[in-house]
Amino acid sequence: MSTIPERCDEASGDHVFICDFSPPRAGDPALMDDARTLNADFISVAYNPGRSVRVNSALGAQWVQANAKREAVFTIATRDMNKVAIQSLLLGAQLVGLENVVVVQGDPFGEKDRTRTKAVDDFSPTELIAAINDMNNGTDFRGTNLRSPTRFAVGATIDLHRDVEREAELAHRKSEAGAAFFLLQAIFDPQVVLRFQDAYAKKYGTPLSQPLFCGVQVMVPDGIVFGDTPGWITDGLAARRAGSEMAVDLIRQFAVEGFTNIYLIPPILKGGVRDYDAAREVLAAFGR
Repeated sequence: MSTIPERCDEASGDHVFICDFSPPRAGDPALMDDARTLNADFISVAYNPGRSVRVNSALGAQWVQANAKREAVFTIATRDMNKVAIQSLLLGAQLVGLENVVVVQGDPFGEKDRTRTKAVDDFSPTELIAAINDMNNGTDFRGTNLRSPTRFAVGATIDLHRDVEREAELAHRKSEAGAAFFLLQAIFDPQVVLRFQDAYAKKYGTPLSQPLFCGVQVMVPDGIVFGDTPGWITDGLAARRAGSEMAVDLIRQFAVEGFTNIYLIPPILKGGVRDYDAAREVLAAFGR
């Protein structure tokens, strides 16, 4: 097993792929089978996408490592658990050999959701990143010593559809809290990432040092995308160009600018269904 920063160091500029994966809405192991043939460096098991009841991300990641024989990442959201529950879950993840975790807040509940459940948010994402690093140093949120420290590489997210300056400040706070790598939400222009890097370096005097994974979403007609879709994508889809082909082109554009760490997002269809075949086509184009 290896952590994401370790794998990036070993890659020496070659591509490193993290592929997003949605856990199923049932506990049937057959519903996890798509993970067996996703030849990414890491499979990142999402946390309750669509705010729906799904297999817990840590348990899903453990299944991936045990049955698909792939390195796995699990996502954890501060929205749904208090401090005791989150840190107990993290100790369980450590027990079954998970080493990579991504911290998010989780999508806010809508009005209808709030009639049936409520958010907890006992930690903010930055606070949880810091708390996990305290666990790596052997203490829980109360300052009580653990019997042995954890060993997690903690990831955070960046959304460059928002203000670049604001995201640079947020990334810095998460970096200071102990984030070891960053996942970018789907982005379609390498120049936006360069502007983020420039804003960060200008404000803090040095580039962001942690591995940065550029989000590349494979687009399909009628697929769901979060954020604006550029014209070259919509025009390509209208001309029946394969979304996997456009994703390969975009990954190569990122590489020209020096970005070889990729967070690959398979197409998201109505009802939360994923098109993992399209993701396999992208990975195959890079020898995976």
